[in-house]
Amino acid sequence: MSSKNNVKEARAGSLEVTVHEAQTGAPVSNGMVSIYRHPSGVDSFDASGWTPSPAMLEATAITGSAGEATVANLAPGSYVVVYEHYPVTAPRCVQVDGGCRAVVCFQLALELRAELRYETVDCNANTCSVARVSDRVVAKICFSDNQSTLKPYVRVTPAPGWIVRPDDPYEFARVVNHAGPQQFEAVLGFARRSLAMADGHGHVAAAAAAPLAPSVNMDAAPPALIGIRQGFVADERTPTPISGSIGVSMTRTETEPTDDLPLWTLIRNSTDAMSFTNYLNFMDALFCTPANRGPGFEARNQLFEQLRQRRALPFTDSEAYRVLKVATEAFVMVNCGVLSQPAHFNPVADQAYLDRRDIPATRDLETTFNADYLEETVDGTKVLPYLAIIRRKLPDVPMNLLRGMEGEADMCFGIVQQKLASPCLLELIWSYWHEEGMLVQTMNAITQRFQNVRALGRDDPLANLEIDPLRPLNNLIWGYTQDEQHRLTVVRRNYEYDHHYGVRLDGKAVQHFRPADTRSKFLEAFHYLLRLCTSFYRQDDDTTVKADAFPVLNGLKEVHLILSQGAHNQFGDLPSTARIEMLMQQWMLARPEFREFLPTRVMVAYPEPWMDRVDAMKKLQGWSDTSVMHFRSLAMFGEQVLLSVRYGAWSDIYEPTQAFNWARFWRPQIQGYIHAYRAATGVDLTVDARDAKAEGTLPSILLRKRLDQQARMA
Repeated sequence: MSSKNNVKEARAGSLEVTVHEAQTGAPVSNGMVSIYRHPSGVDSFDASGWTPSPAMLEATAITGSAGEATVANLAPGSYVVVYEHYPVTAPRCVQVDGGCRAVVCFQLALELRAELRYETVDCNANTCSVARVSDRVVAKICFSDNQSTLKPYVRVTPAPGWIVRPDDPYEFARVVNHAGPQQFEAVLGFARRSLAMADGHGHVAAAAAAPLAPSVNMDAAPPALIGIRQGFVADERTPTPISGSIGVSMTRTETEPTDDLPLWTLIRNSTDAMSFTNYLNFMDALFCTPANRGPGFEARNQLFEQLRQRRALPFTDSEAYRVLKVATEAFVMVNCGVLSQPAHFNPVADQAYLDRRDIPATRDLETTFNADYLEETVDGTKVLPYLAIIRRKLPDVPMNLLRGMEGEADMCFGIVQQKLASPCLLELIWSYWHEEGMLVQTMNAITQRFQNVRALGRDDPLANLEIDPLRPLNNLIWGYTQDEQHRLTVVRRNYEYDHHYGVRLDGKAVQHFRPADTRSKFLEAFHYLLRLCTSFYRQDDDTTVKADAFPVLNGLKEVHLILSQGAHNQFGDLPSTARIEMLMQQWMLARPEFREFLPTRVMVAYPEPWMDRVDAMKKLQGWSDTSVMHFRSLAMFGEQVLLSVRYGAWSDIYEPTQAFNWARFWRPQIQGYIHAYRAATGVDLTVDARDAKAEGTLPSILLRKRLDQQARMA
């Protein structure tokens, strides 16, 4: 009998710790608890006289979203459980028996609540007990007895749209934009009372639990988190009766400004800054005409000089190409960041663009973007709302800061802060449409002729062309050709096109295509969104009806979901690398020497000087006779529209106002894309009779069919 008892006593037990707020029952997540051995037993435990000993520390645990943490495999005996965060809570002693689970519950007596009051637009107190549309709601977070000694150790992160009052970090305000049930939400982070250290045996022990200074660094250790919410109902304002002579006129449907207007403005301005025209001006100012250096040149030039000292090529006679490659990389790095400084805002031009879209005037866009739109995470980093949602999904992953000029991050598990806070505003669809427009193929044909390689087939259109006009570019083309092993291959780009958007190239170079993950639903969803926008514009132009933006919102949600599913693998690196390589190809083709080498049409008003060279090569080779201008429009407009869908927090939006403004803001780009797509593929997304099969067909297949038709008609 005694042997059986010994076996039972030798079995391990477990300990379950729960932490919640006493009055509301709100769970405390991310809270740290420490478990110490206590040989003296539960009856002899005195919480007031007990002090933690690092040598007796048995384990630590972090509470989950339900406020619970479980420690398994504990030897039978008595243990002291310590809650390591503020507010100061007495330790608890518990007996753990073999094969059993002991439970310890910490109830934080905070009396946490949010008190609401209402102010009119001129900041006067609202005498009504409810809020009305256009009133300001002020939420004040309170503790029991106004625990002023606790407040320095608490950081409050409100829900998007709530702005902290400058005179009180525990008061938040928001203007009521619509009637109906609404609520205030916030997350409170409580600082840790003790920091971790290691003893001589490799165990983690708790330091002395002395209170931190009022200027405690909340980022020194992850805080414990408690959510709070308080609902309210807003009423419509009582209409004011008017009398007298009233004139009536019909205008387009009225809308109201939303906080995401600055993001769309940044996307439009940033992509414009990345245009070939600006790139060409930068290259000319850098190498040819220093007197014509415009605003923003110094930032790009400084990065160029830094990169120039670090970039090298493993072959000789390549200095001109090396400088071109470094300058292009500097241009892309400076212009692609959404939060880069100085920000891409132009108040006069931006407001004029909004006026042309019939979107009402708003206050300073840059102020709205920084104060109202960006969200501050628990780490203290300001990020886009969409990326804040992703950050909240990974609360256990630390944030790493970039180090050095090259941007090396700590070689450890974590999120690179710059990648989260300042994503590069580039879309790979820009490269896809330029490749479908034969930009890359044109440069490949020229480098083959440069190396005296005859093209496959009976006739090579370039075989009898004299390449002597390209002699001034000899060193550039030599370096470009020698660097082929370091550039992206067409196969690699093709796999990423399919991974991002479910589109792919068609040709001998990309045969035996076997993708592991494809966005097969993207093309159908994106074209359906464009079709919904076409219907919306018809309604919006009719002054007798109010356009319905709910279908557009649902379409945005669907495309955003598909895009976010492909935002991994080479998402952050391959698009920028492809952009750098294709910008260099455009720059070389734009050189005057190629005008003499290829039979271009000088009288055609191409918007960029490299484009007539590509169309001339397509004419020589018998490729598609669709002008590269249409593919350039698809690349430019497609990138802007998809960036606004990708980085908008569409999954968390349920009101149609943002979708209404989105459709109006991007109308030139959407209609420009629809026209260019019809010109390139023959599929019209504006006709009433929808052809779902044609709209879901890959563009490369449609282009191949049109090329075959062109050959039959020749």
